[in-house]
Amino acid sequence: MKIPSLFRDLLRAARWHRRLLAGVAAAAAVYFGLLALSPSPPPTVAVLAAARDLTGGAVPTLDDLRTVDLPPGAVPSGALRPGADLTTRLLSGPVRAGEPLTDARFLAPPAVPSGSLAYPFRVDDADISALLRVGDHVNLYAASSTTADAASLLARSVPVVALPAPRSATAGALIVVSTTPEIAGRLAQASTNSRITVALTPDTS
Repeated sequence: MKIPSLFRDLLRAARWHRRLLAGVAAAAAVYFGLLALSPSPPPTVAVLAAARDLTGGAVPTLDDLRTVDLPPGAVPSGALRPGADLTTRLLSGPVRAGEPLTDARFLAPPAVPSGSLAYPFRVDDADISALLRVGDHVNLYAASSTTADAASLLARSVPVVALPAPRSATAGALIVVSTTPEIAGRLAQASTNSRITVALTPDTS
C-alpha cells in the first residue's frame, strides 16, 4: 500500500512542477514578445555642455562642464566630445549653462602662444569694448588722474583674445589680451594707480 501512495505523490509533484514551469515559460514568452515589439531607444550622441554660465576669456575646468546626450540631428557642427582637452583653450565669449560647446566657441590656437599669457584688465568706459573685436591689435596706455603727466605707453600692438560680456553690476568692461609676462607685470602695476586705456592699431606684427 505504501508504494502506490508514494507513486501517486511523485506523480502529483511532477504535475505541479510541470504546471509551474509551463507558467514560467508562458510569462517569459509574453515578456520577450513585448520586448521585441517595443521600439528601440533613439540613438544619441554624447557632447560637452556648460554646467554653468561661463564668461568669455575663461579656460573651462572639469567642474564647468557636463556631458549631455543629444539626438544626432540636434548635434551642432564642431561639437566637442567628452575627453576633449580644453586646458589651453580660451572661450571667445560668454556661454550659457546647458549650451553645447563647439570649436567656434573657443579661440583657435595659437591665440596665446607658448611663453605668453592671457591677461585681463578693466577699462572704465564699457563702450570701448564695443569697438573691439577678438583678433584686433591695440596699444595700451596708462593715464594718470593729473593733467601734468602724459599717458605712458605700456604695450604696443597686443592682440585681443577675448571680450567677456559686461556685467550690469560691474562698472567698465573687461578686455583680455595675449602678452608677455613682463608686459602683464607692467599692466598689473599700472592698474593700481592709473587708468588703462586702449588705442586700435593696424599693426599686426
